[in-house]
Amino acid sequence: MKKLKIAYVGFGKSTNRYHIPYLKIRNNFEIARVVTPTLMKNPEAQLALEKTGTLFSTDIQDIIADKTIDLVVVVTPAQSHFTLAKQLLQAGKNVLLDKPAVEKLSEMQELVSLANAANLFFMPFQNRRFDSDFLTVKKVIETGYLGRVIDIQVHMDHFRADDTVVTGSDFNGAFYGHGVHLVDQMVSLFGSPEKVQYDIRSTRQPLSTVDDHFAVDLFYPNQLKASVHATESALVPYPKWLIQGTKGTFIKQDVDQQENDLKAGIMPGTTGFGEDSPQAYGRLIYLNQNGDRIEKYIPSEIGDYGRIYDAAYETLVNGADKLITDVQMLRVIDILESGFKNG
Repeated sequence: MKKLKIAYVGFGKSTNRYHIPYLKIRNNFEIARVVTPTLMKNPEAQLALEKTGTLFSTDIQDIIADKTIDLVVVVTPAQSHFTLAKQLLQAGKNVLLDKPAVEKLSEMQELVSLANAANLFFMPFQNRRFDSDFLTVKKVIETGYLGRVIDIQVHMDHFRADDTVVTGSDFNGAFYGHGVHLVDQMVSLFGSPEKVQYDIRSTRQPLSTVDDHFAVDLFYPNQLKASVHATESALVPYPKWLIQGTKGTFIKQDVDQQENDLKAGIMPGTTGFGEDSPQAYGRLIYLNQNGDRIEKYIPSEIGDYGRIYDAAYETLVNGADKLITDVQMLRVIDILESGFKNG
């Protein structure tokens, strides 16, 4: 089995929480290099990787000059994504870019064009395509229990009371930060919406210029509406998912458990990692062929953010189509950017 040599640009919380733990349980990847502005900022994590042969430095040219690197993963502040990805693609490197990949559609178009012209791999790290709750929703829809889906609502809610006035770029707000996941999930399920309506606000502190709340409706053929929501002001959260169809309803209250486990120091590969308890299963109510009302709980699919890397491997080694297509990644950024042009 071919091993892919990975280089990381960035070695902060996201790299050490959402990326490296998943690679450690996969034997077809090798973390060859890490470039970070400050060495030994996380000495325990750095020393652990150095023991396995990972080289650390502060200069991205070390990655560019290393011809053995198969894939560069950029996990840096979002404002740096476009410049770094462009530099790496121009240097002939395959790139997996953390979310939100870029702020503007024109930037995404440029990166896609650069990658395609040089026959390089370029894809955003949309890890929440492998949330347990999302995988379960996909399965429920595919079974046909719901009939034709009419309304689908998904939430990413928190309660983080804070009346500080926050100013800055739209890129730093909730719609880019959380919406990039939820919009991508809808685009992956249903394709490109015909129309989008936006409600994007700063609710905790009305004087803030950076949003912390959104409710965005995506309209599709056959009278389907997909609504994506997030807020920092939900002391009692909405259900994570509520789906209404012509034959049934699916309700999933709780979120994927991978992030909670990672924060608690429970790592991928540990028994029970990321798994829902039966009390957290989603509830399906539907009418069977006889018109009888049936209600049952659907065991949750197992989430695994590392499957993004599996998909990248299949493309780079075996020539499979990219998990996230160019059309999808372009449309997601188009929807995000348009929210601030038209919202």
